[in-house]
Amino acid sequence: MITAQALAETGILSHDAIMETLVTGLGGKFTGQKVLVLIPDHTRSLPLPALFRMVVDVLHDGRELNVMVALGTHPGYSEEGLNRLVGITAEERATTFRHVGLLNHAWDHPAALTSLGVLEQDEVRQLAGPYWHPLLPDRVDIRVNKAVLEHDHIVIVGPTFPHEVVGFSGGAKYFFPGICGPDVINATHWLDALATVVGTIGIIKNTPVRAMIHAAASRLKTPSTLVALIVEDHDLAGVLIGDLYETWSAAADVSARRHILWFDKPFTRVLSRCPPMYDELWTAGKCMYKIELVVAVGGEGIIYAPHLEVVSHVHGKVHLRGGLSHPALFPERLEALQARPAWRVGPQHPRARFGRDGERHREAQCQADPGEQIPPEGCARLNLGYMDPARINPADWQDREDEGILYVPKAGERLYKVRSQP
Repeated sequence: MITAQALAETGILSHDAIMETLVTGLGGKFTGQKVLVLIPDHTRSLPLPALFRMVVDVLHDGRELNVMVALGTHPGYSEEGLNRLVGITAEERATTFRHVGLLNHAWDHPAALTSLGVLEQDEVRQLAGPYWHPLLPDRVDIRVNKAVLEHDHIVIVGPTFPHEVVGFSGGAKYFFPGICGPDVINATHWLDALATVVGTIGIIKNTPVRAMIHAAASRLKTPSTLVALIVEDHDLAGVLIGDLYETWSAAADVSARRHILWFDKPFTRVLSRCPPMYDELWTAGKCMYKIELVVAVGGEGIIYAPHLEVVSHVHGKVHLRGGLSHPALFPERLEALQARPAWRVGPQHPRARFGRDGERHREAQCQADPGEQIPPEGCARLNLGYMDPARINPADWQDREDEGILYVPKAGERLYKVRSQP
């Protein structure tokens, strides 16, 4: 049930409209309770500093308030970094916000996790459906940050965009993989690798990973409320508040209308400019996933990211050692791949990333142009092409759609598709 919402037909919502919606949806409902608020990290666009202050204000009558960053496998923040993420100073944290706990999730710290139960083999097979494969585990331990059992209510505050692993982000994804352990992370990312990005991204219903996430979330008995955000650049065009599932579905419907851009034909070349919020090549992959469906067969997609310094803050050494692979396209490597968690393998092989087009593979060249810190040989070890960023002037790519060339100025959160595609 959706208890409050505000949607701007055009433009963005005012501060007053956002606050009024938060008051209607959250105000006075958790008096005397211990509340955990889950928020995204810096790799999502939203006005988090303003929202942090508003949500804290609305939840002022709770017994205790803690805010946790749903990091998945992303690295945690320092105290200074947490302050910067939510837009407060050290002085404010010690005074105005001294009653608010700011927490990191740690996916690889067993002591921070608790088990909600197990997805047994039959349920894993049922959830995977036609994508079941021996790569998937026989059973999945649903381990999650134990803070979910130490609070009376959980409030999720986060945006909904087209997403390469779950179809659309948001909702229960803030539990899995947001604050869970490695078991669910491995299982869902292997399942997405088998289902392919093309079979998942921008699809609301019936994606197997979303089904697995919802099955895991159903084991959590702590009540939760979702504040689903519709983002335009870094502003809000919509706020929907209510239960975890119906509210997420409604937000995904809105996102599908706002965040999927349609074209009449594919492009031979696409320059996908990586925004600074993606500070590693691993997350910069979103800049390719979102545009790959408009790259023509045999065409070229380029991630323009001269600011990058690392492949991955957490998994970089593994990537450089083994490259990025897609198990469905490289069956001869399955034995080796089974020993590697899927989130270290990557959701798609970058040179055959389109999965299947009928009975044939769609292939296009994927180039990356990170700075000198990730040299050509580094890209080659990742199975990526390389292009010197000094050779690229983004202005040369603009306004050339009639020539089959597309420039995406801020890639990663809008999905680009051709009308003839499903």
